Amino acid sequence: MTAGESGFAESGFGAYTFPPMSAKKSKSNNKEEKSKDDFSVARNKKARHDYEILDSLEAGLVLTGAEVKALRTGPAILAGAFVRERNGELWLEGLEIPRYRHASTHLPHFPNRSRKLLVKRKEINRLTKSVDTKGLSIIALHLYFTRGMVKVEIGLGRGKKLHDKRADMKKRDVERNLARLSKQRDRR
Repeated sequence: MTAGESGFAESGFGAYTFPPMSAKKSKSNNKEEKSKDDFSVARNKKARHDYEILDSLEAGLVLTGAEVKALRTGPAILAGAFVRERNGELWLEGLEIPRYRHASTHLPHFPNRSRKLLVKRKEINRLTKSVDTKGLSIIALHLYFTRGMVKVEIGLGRGKKLHDKRADMKKRDVERNLARLSKQRDRR
């Protein structure tokens, strides 16, 4: 081994020589990698059971700082949340965000207050037209963080009848049984 390979000067006590810059590993710029700020806060499982979701879109949510911190520390209750149009804006009703434990007591916290959705005007017009003419509902499906911002996935849905729910349950059971049988057959 030569002095250059060991990293020390020829005398053995000299300064350490660092590896060339090209030897450093570069970070990949893969957009599919999720950062530590991307995580799910709440999911409305009952909505897909009670409604046939025809269309969905992502919307921003206007929150206070304490509400964002509360969402980072604990879950929110999204069950029963829906969207209502008021004065040409979309408002999320029925979302319950618990109080942040370390929040200031000077400002009151209303866990069930209406929260404004940030959606483009074209989307607002399209959604409200569907609600007015076709009798559809706008339901909150999923609440999550992405790139440090709180987003909500809202869906345009039509309420299911009881027989539709039963048919969906039967279809899921058949698919589950077929998957189980094919898995058992593959093991042999």
